[in-house]
Amino acid sequence: MGAFAPAANVPEFPLTIDALLTLMAALRDPATGCPWDIAQTHASIAPYAVEEAYEVVDAIARDDAADLRDELGDLLLQVVFHARIAEEAGRFTFADVVGAIVAKMVRRHPHVFAPDGGPVPAGSSLRDPAAVERQWAVIKAAERAGRPTRDPGPQDPASPLAGIARALPALSRAEKLSARAATYGFDWSDPADVVAKVREETDEVADAMANGTRADVAEEVGDLLFSVANLARHLGIDPEYSLHSGNMKFERRFTAMTARLTAEGTTLDDASLETMESAWTEVKRAEKG
Repeated sequence: MGAFAPAANVPEFPLTIDALLTLMAALRDPATGCPWDIAQTHASIAPYAVEEAYEVVDAIARDDAADLRDELGDLLLQVVFHARIAEEAGRFTFADVVGAIVAKMVRRHPHVFAPDGGPVPAGSSLRDPAAVERQWAVIKAAERAGRPTRDPGPQDPASPLAGIARALPALSRAEKLSARAATYGFDWSDPADVVAKVREETDEVADAMANGTRADVAEEVGDLLFSVANLARHLGIDPEYSLHSGNMKFERRFTAMTARLTAEGTTLDDASLETMESAWTEVKRAEKG
């Protein structure tokens, strides 16, 4: 094992999870810790967990292993930070977090683990990923039915859609809402039908633009986006990740278009739409060729 020693006055820690737990305890020490870390609460650092998760996804999309390593560390820090705050309040510890997820994973993998936590005898496990996914959904639904809702706010706790976090990005939540509804049979059987629904919603946006109010247009655009998220689910595509990739592609191509215009002695401010479209087409052709 290596050792962690970023400065002369910092003790060496063996490179295990204990190193991070010890480090966080030192940062939160009321007498000798960092004033900023001491002042934080679950609520104040919650946005960082979302931000770090997105940076992990970005590193994966860029296939940057070194950056992925660093971003996973940042995300792990958020888990340890929240666990430390909870431990100080007497709610739970990091060990409780680990225990809960280990128990959940064992419970949701009966094709791998026996009820006592040991391995299932060879030859008795499911080998079909689709069958495993269906089994996972059944087990998760049973778990959900056996506990009170944890979804705060005005939502009816008895709703079959309860428990899908409202803090999720809207596209991700749309996919999860439609997936939950699908478990009750409220779904299309053919992706082509979802494509037809997307076209129908596009027509309704156009109609609202011609005849409705701004609020009508906003509502129809929402319906269109929900249908697109539903289509992504039917195609086995994560809509949030797909849009993230689309954003990156646009950013890359727009930057390359700008560089092409600059090389030709034209700035974005001076270029006409026709000139920009021509450069954009050349960028796309260069990428594909």
